[in-house]
Amino acid sequence: MGSLDEKISVVKAKPWLVSLVCAVFIAYPNLAWIFCDMSYLAPNDHQGFLLFFGFRFLYFWGLIWFLLKSNLRHEDCTSFFERLLWNALYVSGGFVVYKLISFLTISYDRFLSIIIFQFIVLALLCTLIGYIQMLYHNQREKDQLIENLRVENLQSRCDALVNQINPHFFFNSLNGISSLIRKKNDENTLLYVTKLSDIFRYILQSDKKNLVPLSEELAFIEAFQHVMVVRFANKLTFTIEVPEDKRNLRIPVLSLLPLVENVTVHNIIDSEHRMDILIRLNERMELVVSNPIYPKLTLPDTNGTGLKNLENRFLLLMNKQIRVESDEDEFQVYLPLK
Repeated sequence: MGSLDEKISVVKAKPWLVSLVCAVFIAYPNLAWIFCDMSYLAPNDHQGFLLFFGFRFLYFWGLIWFLLKSNLRHEDCTSFFERLLWNALYVSGGFVVYKLISFLTISYDRFLSIIIFQFIVLALLCTLIGYIQMLYHNQREKDQLIENLRVENLQSRCDALVNQINPHFFFNSLNGISSLIRKKNDENTLLYVTKLSDIFRYILQSDKKNLVPLSEELAFIEAFQHVMVVRFANKLTFTIEVPEDKRNLRIPVLSLLPLVENVTVHNIIDSEHRMDILIRLNERMELVVSNPIYPKLTLPDTNGTGLKNLENRFLLLMNKQIRVESDEDEFQVYLPLK
């Protein structure tokens, strides 16, 4: 397809070059018989014959260039026969001018039928090139419109998915603030509110982003860790093992939040079941988020929206699937990066 794009774009970018190639094609019969024609002439007429041949070639070149420019200016003309009619009128006028010049000078046209045939081919060729250019231009406009609609639809679906995260997280954050207020710990409350402000700023700005550098997601998790310290009293920690030179890889925005929330929903987290969430990069350049499994005695009231949400966003934004592996001791989610 890229090769076709280049060929079509040459018509519009360099009509003189396309006209030159077409002129060579049109004048090929004359070029092929040039020595044969000269054999019928006296040596004194050879120079005049070559000059007239050069004039004929330049005339074809100029007429084709004019017709191509005219066709490119009328990209809104979708009828092949209408284009052919206009080109035929232009070529007819060009033929009259050519014969007038030939009449006023020394003409070396031995076969009038060949000249007429060349002008007919010229009209058909320019019409065909202009029509193909018009079809290509219209198709590109349709493709661009479809792509714009696809991107808008994609953005709307992603916004809807991201917005599903916010209410759940907001509810839990308010519980953390109320807990600190009851303990009357002003310093921790101020720190909590500051970190919470950073977190919400990132979440609120997420509707303007699709893919973000991994460094932004990890910075978000580091701020999120301070909130989790208050909520679980240091019983929930994070271990991040991602090299600095790999943190420019891209990932859908807010990919880690639903995974962390998933850990807190499905596991017991207390003094006997300390939770450490490991975030690392594997050899396949996947971000692996793993945690030990401490299942709750009663099944949580959840329908798995968070993980399904994450799967949908990876499919939409990256056309890739996440992988989930689980056994009795550990739960792991593999997130592809870009």
